[in-house]
Amino acid sequence: MVSDDTRSVIERAKRIYADQLQAVLEPQHTNRFVAIEPESGEYFLGDTFDEAVKSARAKHPSRLSHTIRIGRRAAFHIGGLQR
Repeated sequence: MVSDDTRSVIERAKRIYADQLQAVLEPQHTNRFVAIEPESGEYFLGDTFDEAVKSARAKHPSRLSHTIRIGRRAAFHIGGLQR
């Protein structure tokens, strides 16, 4: 279960992405990852999920961030083989 604090971080980060970052990042950074720290509004790009998260934690070790895959509906695809 997701805590109210975590849910708030996710909602605020998604709003920052939609309102401020999506149009700027998608043309040049599709399929990369962006970790958004909503309290400061800062964002951190990475070629991998881990790179983006580590950059955000290095700058704001005590704050939560939310990571989005740029230009995709989900950060990861978990699927199986269809037969």
